[in-house]
Amino acid sequence: MPFQVLGLAGPINQAVKDAGYTEPTPIQTAAIPVILQRHNLMGIAQTGTGKTAAFVLPLLSLIAANPPQHRGIRALIMVPTRELVVQIEENIYKYSRHLPLRIATIFGGVSQRPQVRALQMGADLVVATPGRLLDVIRGREQSLRTLEFLVLDEADRMLDMGFVPAIREIVRLLPRQRQTLLFSATLSREVEKLTREFMHNPKLIEIGRRSNPAETVTQYLYEVSHHAKQALLSHLLKGDTLRTVLVFSRTKHGADRIARRLESMKIPVATLHANRSQNQRLRALQDFKSGRVRVLVATDIAARGIDVEGISHVVNYDFPRHPEDYVHRIGRTGRAHAVGEAISFLAPDDFSHLRTLERFLGRGILRRRVEGFAEPANTAASHRPAGPRDPSAPPPAPYRPRRDTMPWRLRRSYQNQNRFPSHERPR
Repeated sequence: MPFQVLGLAGPINQAVKDAGYTEPTPIQTAAIPVILQRHNLMGIAQTGTGKTAAFVLPLLSLIAANPPQHRGIRALIMVPTRELVVQIEENIYKYSRHLPLRIATIFGGVSQRPQVRALQMGADLVVATPGRLLDVIRGREQSLRTLEFLVLDEADRMLDMGFVPAIREIVRLLPRQRQTLLFSATLSREVEKLTREFMHNPKLIEIGRRSNPAETVTQYLYEVSHHAKQALLSHLLKGDTLRTVLVFSRTKHGADRIARRLESMKIPVATLHANRSQNQRLRALQDFKSGRVRVLVATDIAARGIDVEGISHVVNYDFPRHPEDYVHRIGRTGRAHAVGEAISFLAPDDFSHLRTLERFLGRGILRRRVEGFAEPANTAASHRPAGPRDPSAPPPAPYRPRRDTMPWRLRRSYQNQNRFPSHERPR
């Protein structure tokens, strides 16, 4: 089915053709007609299946077909991270190249002044993170009274990250007569119940199972101890098999440690996490997209906006604690029906999380061994004395705890044990 039969406006169809798209993905085929009919919608599909275009294309078509009656914001798209704001902005500019559309982006990590100025000059469509949007519109609440369309993208992550109070406050400022769209790759039933607070009688479109990663992604595990993870990652990166690699760390400091080790091996690497400034994060993404950097080390929250074509491998350096995070992580590869591989490092204390994940996926994940790799000895353990004690050595001194560090009850008991023979001790 070509895009032309979905009912999009002429300028949008032309922009889609200019972008080189020929056929819509399943989520686009199902969602675009429903949105054009002005229904509220809850759309669930795997990462990398074109969800952004599924709501941006009909949104632009509706804005183009209905000229504004007054000046003000007509559409608001809320997302959890700055990187996702930038990614959606790029897509909007690509799809609206034949429309006189004014776009504003609002996110943290940069000065508020340009963002406030963009709203004052008038913006038809705003892409924002909830927290910074609240800061910017305080005192300018009337700017949201003209809103016609609200989109919550990556809704599960926004709610998990604690944006519920901010979203509630923003929704209270919006007109009741509006069209609300919610899109996500995964959506727990608890989150689904909560989102009904923001939507009235929504249509549900679900492409594939909620827990199902892209079928084009090959998944497997390497069992490895914590101290050998760095050595294993370095071993895997020695060859040319892993060309464009996204490595996930659980913490920001862990991501920096991984990057420093790879830099010492002369491997081009960049980091993406919340401690990096906005300019540093944008530069890291741009270097990764352009190929100047082979490895990008990121945390879960910062990686939500990574939409880079051609990622060959995703490496879960730290095994994810939540199954939804695993699905989102490995969805960074195998996008748009491309082939990719997802490698997970499984430490001894990760087996319970693996069992939870396999129950969530409904199947097991293949274990593999690395050819030519032997775990280095644990240096912390190598300093411990090993073997039997030398018989000629004097016996170790008996343990005598310091009296001033003992609770008085234990001190009294210790004194009694040493004062009386065992058969005369007070009971």
